[in-house]
Amino acid sequence: MPRILPVLVVLSVLIAPTATAQDIDAVLQAAAEAIGDPEALNSIEYSGTGWVSNVGQSHTPADDWPRFEITEYTRTLDYSAEASSETYTRRQGEFPARGGGTPLLGEQQRLLLTRGGHSWTMRGSQAVPQPGNASVRQVDIWMSPHGFLKAAASAEDATAVTLMLEGRQLTILSFTVMNRYRLNGTINEQHQVERVQTWVANPVFGDMIYDHRYTDYQRFGAWMFPTVLHSHQGDPRIHPGHNSMEIRVTDARPNVQTSLPSVPSNVQMATAPTVVVRSTEMAEGVWRISGGSHHSVAVEFSDFVAIIEAPQHEARSLAVIAEVRRVIPEKPIRYVVNTHHHADHAGGLRTYVAQSATVITHAANQNFYEDVFFHPGTRVMAPDILSTRMPWFASNRIPALELISDSYTLTDGDRTMDIHPVLRSGHAGSMLIVHLPEERILINADLYSPPAPDADTPVANAHMRSLAQNIEQLDLDVARHVGVHGLVGSHLEFLRIVGGE
Repeated sequence: MPRILPVLVVLSVLIAPTATAQDIDAVLQAAAEAIGDPEALNSIEYSGTGWVSNVGQSHTPADDWPRFEITEYTRTLDYSAEASSETYTRRQGEFPARGGGTPLLGEQQRLLLTRGGHSWTMRGSQAVPQPGNASVRQVDIWMSPHGFLKAAASAEDATAVTLMLEGRQLTILSFTVMNRYRLNGTINEQHQVERVQTWVANPVFGDMIYDHRYTDYQRFGAWMFPTVLHSHQGDPRIHPGHNSMEIRVTDARPNVQTSLPSVPSNVQMATAPTVVVRSTEMAEGVWRISGGSHHSVAVEFSDFVAIIEAPQHEARSLAVIAEVRRVIPEKPIRYVVNTHHHADHAGGLRTYVAQSATVITHAANQNFYEDVFFHPGTRVMAPDILSTRMPWFASNRIPALELISDSYTLTDGDRTMDIHPVLRSGHAGSMLIVHLPEERILINADLYSPPAPDADTPVANAHMRSLAQNIEQLDLDVARHVGVHGLVGSHLEFLRIVGGE
């Protein structure tokens, strides 16, 4: 494992009255005797059932991630090859269909593969590169119980202290892997690895907590392995949830003969996707800024510009801002409308906040946005403009939020933009739609994505029907639909899809 200079030694000094520094070799030896020699464990394959969540897609910021039932689960870890294979079948099951990605119709099979610094999924026989997930998937190998002990044994910066936490005497073993991730592992009274936690980069949460908890160890051959694996991803400053997965292990096979695939050539050559933006003027001063899977809309007012949606991440927002400045020069971007809080639709908002734009968003997002998402503090894992270059003293109020819970109008006396909360949305309880009444254009995210002319007609779902009901209730005059996903389509086609006249 990679080695760096010790950075945690001071911990034992600062907390000496309540903590006791421990000998690393003694801690590792006791753990090896309790759960089996990690150096003799080259691989392990385990299977079971449970549930998995759609991280970043909660119904409201105060809700947990939406869950799906896992009917079959198998994971293989090959420590010597630094490789992992994870396959599972998921379905909606008995979990509420609230939040992004729900309802999940039928069953979906997923196969996630990692080897060294490469990560990919399989879509049938096609390997789909996932270079953005590679480092997290790799560190996940070293967060497994025996992987953690293996990594600790070769780490040069490892420290261990014993703490009294909630009436229990626990040892916290800390070190760095991959020159990037600091792992904190909890060793319980039985010398079992009970919890491993680190931080990973996330465009919304910044340094996001990534946490695995291991309980109910049982013996499988010469090794003990937990039979309840529970994971968290999120930030506990808003609520202690953010449960991302739980697997109840029914079988584990140590030192299984693995046949994990080598890295496909297209995965080896894959790099982070290039941000592409294209601008199309849909009406005078109304530009669709498209490209990739997520799009934005720029609306020109007399002395400013308003952007609808800042999806994905900072790189996309910077590209959109540059394109808007090209087609609408010399007018500042004063407002950015956020349709909802899901990570893929809000991930680029911080870039606009760093350039003094006011964020128009649903009032339900206030606490999460002010306390977590837009906090200008340092982001160690993936610094952005707001965390590294924004002078926090530039404004008495960072960020500037325009919070709405009823219909809201943005106007310069000539052009009008109406923003409406969506009632009864199962996708997000803080959903907004944007209507340009003069142009008869309606912009939405995730409720209806107008298909390409040669594509199959989509089947109406609850999200489309909810949008249709809101249009009728608000008495909106709509000629064209613009999706943050998909293309531009006519309202007549939309009505045909949802069964309207």
